Amino acid sequence: MKKTLTAALAAAFVVSTASTTFAAANPFSDVPAGHWAYNSIAKLAAEGVVEGYGDGTYRGDRNITRYEMAQMVAKAMAKNPGGSSKAELDRLAAEFRDELDNLGVRVAELEKYADKVVWHGELRYRYWNEKTDLRGGGDRKQTNNTVMMRFHPTATVNEHWKLKARIQATSNMRKDTTGSFTVPFAYAEGTYDKFQINLGKMAFYTNVDDGMVMDDYFSGAQLVFGSKFKVALMAGRYSKSGDLNDPANYQGGELSYETDKFYIGAGYHHFNSDDFKALYNEDDANVWTVGARYNIGDVNVHGAYANNTKADDFDYSWTAGLSYKGADKTKPGSWGISADYRYISDYVSLATTYDTFGMRSHKKGVDIGATWAPIMNTQVYLNYFWGKTLDTHQDDKTFFGRVSFFF
Repeated sequence: MKKTLTAALAAAFVVSTASTTFAAANPFSDVPAGHWAYNSIAKLAAEGVVEGYGDGTYRGDRNITRYEMAQMVAKAMAKNPGGSSKAELDRLAAEFRDELDNLGVRVAELEKYADKVVWHGELRYRYWNEKTDLRGGGDRKQTNNTVMMRFHPTATVNEHWKLKARIQATSNMRKDTTGSFTVPFAYAEGTYDKFQINLGKMAFYTNVDDGMVMDDYFSGAQLVFGSKFKVALMAGRYSKSGDLNDPANYQGGELSYETDKFYIGAGYHHFNSDDFKALYNEDDANVWTVGARYNIGDVNVHGAYANNTKADDFDYSWTAGLSYKGADKTKPGSWGISADYRYISDYVSLATTYDTFGMRSHKKGVDIGATWAPIMNTQVYLNYFWGKTLDTHQDDKTFFGRVSFFF
């Protein structure tokens, strides 16, 4: 379906509610000052909603595509999301909803069409193949492939509070089983300017080391304050993905500073549980962690170090590496590569995020990876690790692949 200048002027109407007067130099050579649509088009140009063509023309008599119209609507809503012409805004948003979704636009007014609940999701396929040499000769091979469906509902309570959850179904494709159905997290999120509070069971990700120590869930409370300088405080209970009969009492915090090019952070995480002794030889774990990264154009230099002061052996983990570009699921054809050296101890990295360490974390070596977005809202991940186990010093090689479809 094509629309001409008339549709563009509807977007201009939305933007024009932000002010009552306007004056500007003629933005386009083919729209004279006496043209009936001059004021609207000039305001659109001044607000950045329309840009015209490289030769300085507007070409207002040309048919435009729905996607082009959606771009103008998206820019108009960004300029004046709460303007006086709410009815016109809602009408435009509903008319071009599919195109706006493809542009990644999220408009609060649209949430009412789903009873104030917005759903996102992912279908994820993962494959592991690990080969570890044995002391007495020979090797141990393990393969695993799973399919996972994730749904993420977000319900708006009021202007400050939202409810967020993850509903997840996982099945092992190598076994004839029914799989599992879980709700890994569900929590309330309150936002007041630079202050945020989360209550419930939520994602537990150690941001300062980019998940080297923890990528799991915990139940409790989290307080976050700041923008560039950020402080996060957490307290509650942690059960290592449900593996502990006696969940650990947990307290922790992180302090970080971030700009467009640079990030640095430090954190502390304390755990106490009788069940920790079976896993880590101690009832307590005191994990200190630091991390940093720096962007040099398309190259990212990063590293992290963590230490468990309660561990007798293998009391530290660290990683350092480089990455180039990166796949963006909204940009088909985008890609990236990475190379890292990792020393990951089970006594420090309690639930590490690294996929090539998913079958067994207690090892060191080189981890290389590649990401690619072949089509819109998809990503392919490939990683290969080769190194040695920390305790037995046996050679270990792991190949990991993942394909994700987002919706």
